[in-house]
Amino acid sequence: MSKMVFKAYNQGQTCLFPQSLDGKLPANSPARLLNQIVDNLDITKVIDTHKGGGTSSYHPRMMLKIVLFAYLNNIYSCRKTEEAAKDRLSFMWLSGMQTPDHNTINRFRPSRLKDTVHAIFTRVALMLVDMGYLTLNEAFIDGTKIESRANRYTFVWRKSVEKNRRKLGEKIRRIPEQIEEGIAQDDNPDDEPPAPIDSEELKRRVAEINRENRPKEELKAIKAIEDKHLPKLQEYGQKLKVLGGRGGYSKTDTGATFMRMKEDHMTNGQLKPAYNLQISTENQFYTHYDFFPNPTDHFTFIPFSRGFESRYGFLPKNAVADSGYGSEESYEFMGANGTGKHVKYPLFHKEQKKPFKNNGFLAQNLFYNAEEDHFACPMGQHVRNVGTGTRKSESGYESTVSHYQAERCEGCPLRCLCHKSKENRMMEVNHRLNELRREAKELLTSEQGLICRSRRPIEPEPVFGQTKEDKAYRRFRHFGKDMAKMDFAVFATAFNIGKLYNKGKKTALNSKKHQFFIERQTVLGAFFICTPQKCEIQSFLPNSKSFAA
Repeated sequence: MSKMVFKAYNQGQTCLFPQSLDGKLPANSPARLLNQIVDNLDITKVIDTHKGGGTSSYHPRMMLKIVLFAYLNNIYSCRKTEEAAKDRLSFMWLSGMQTPDHNTINRFRPSRLKDTVHAIFTRVALMLVDMGYLTLNEAFIDGTKIESRANRYTFVWRKSVEKNRRKLGEKIRRIPEQIEEGIAQDDNPDDEPPAPIDSEELKRRVAEINRENRPKEELKAIKAIEDKHLPKLQEYGQKLKVLGGRGGYSKTDTGATFMRMKEDHMTNGQLKPAYNLQISTENQFYTHYDFFPNPTDHFTFIPFSRGFESRYGFLPKNAVADSGYGSEESYEFMGANGTGKHVKYPLFHKEQKKPFKNNGFLAQNLFYNAEEDHFACPMGQHVRNVGTGTRKSESGYESTVSHYQAERCEGCPLRCLCHKSKENRMMEVNHRLNELRREAKELLTSEQGLICRSRRPIEPEPVFGQTKEDKAYRRFRHFGKDMAKMDFAVFATAFNIGKLYNKGKKTALNSKKHQFFIERQTVLGAFFICTPQKCEIQSFLPNSKSFAA
């Protein structure tokens, strides 16, 4: 039997010359790519957030590297990032063997990156444009809801606040007339509801009351207004101010709105404090992001597009989105700015099905005589224009609608199939919206439209899946919209760098099937050397130039 031989093993062995970490880190490690990207970013704005004085600080470039690399490796906790900086080779290589504690890492994100990380994300995206991965001419837009860090049960509802405020106003108005002296007098006519009491006006009128020679009951009522009713009235006013146009918010995170989400820990459809995250992608890279308080996507398209324009200085030539964005306001915006209208509208798929096409009683299927401005029902009745009106959306956009009424529906044998009203049929038609929908349908059913529609499900949807499932990014870890936006900007930047690394690595690995074939794939100035035995990144940015953030 052969003699067993083992390699020498001595945990306490010392080295005269310590080994270099660079030799231990694999040549194709993602840490090298991230390191080279951050080294070529202009982080002057991050450096300017340091006031100077006192003890020396960790270099912000090093801190940015380990924070981005932590997010790249699904590490979002500052304590776990601290542990990784102490015992993981790639983190030690990036930090130069420095070990910032969790408090330092936790302070770095809000104090140094809150206002600067968005520019860093933009510059990385522009770098991807220079490399050919992005064009920024197409924006595949979609939204998802990400839960806030706020307590799920500390909610404030608009209806409850308005109800309690109204009750308080009625209580104040019932104060005896002899001590009112204008405190809460109602000058409105009897047929009009009383106007809400203004807390500042009430405070001024109470201060003007002459309190001399008044009975104890009157002084007690005045004191109740000052100490009890007035502070409560001010509280309700402040809550309504925070609510804005929302239906509710969380007390622990006033920027979060209660929404119904697919990820329900109770599996019973509970409302949760969350943010409506809107993104645009191209080739599954993040190109833009923004946060909105409204739970639907209907009114987010225009402000999201304005944010895209503010980030890059121009609007995308082609916008692709689902039916949640297909409103008259959005179509008008796209037409005015020369953006391709590859955005569906709510009835796009439904109107192409047989039940919809064969239903001759639907307003969309009735014959319309444009010259005489009337519709014709299946029984030959004319549905004539009886007036026009306006409709104002939640965003303030006004639409013009036309009202049509049938001449006579009495005795019609098909009335039960046409409408259920006891009177003659009434219809409300938005001709401008119908025209915009026809234009959108022509684009969506064209050859280019079919290509865009086929790409939309494989653009933002997989990115959401990778974000929530692969990267386990399902809930924010900071309070407030600005902090949540900062945290997601760090994540999106790290996500794009990771996507860049994976695409370059996949391109390199695909060349292994050619024996001893060498393929040089430019990735940020780097190239992969691939043979059947090895596949590694040979060099990064040999002649790089600085990318300003």
